[in-house]
Amino acid sequence: MGINKTRGFLYWLARLLGDVSAVKKGTVGKRVARRLAGRATGKMLRKLFR
Repeated sequence: MGINKTRGFLYWLARLLGDVSAVKKGTVGKRVARRLAGRATGKMLRKLFR
């Protein structure tokens, strides 16, 4: 397995663990909102720096 696949797996695992943690703390809505804000920001920056 290459380094990129390993890194991708680790990022996936970290995201999953963050989701589990949010469920335990009861902050799922806040996490979803932050994820959506991050995706929107990424899209805007992508368009800006094309």
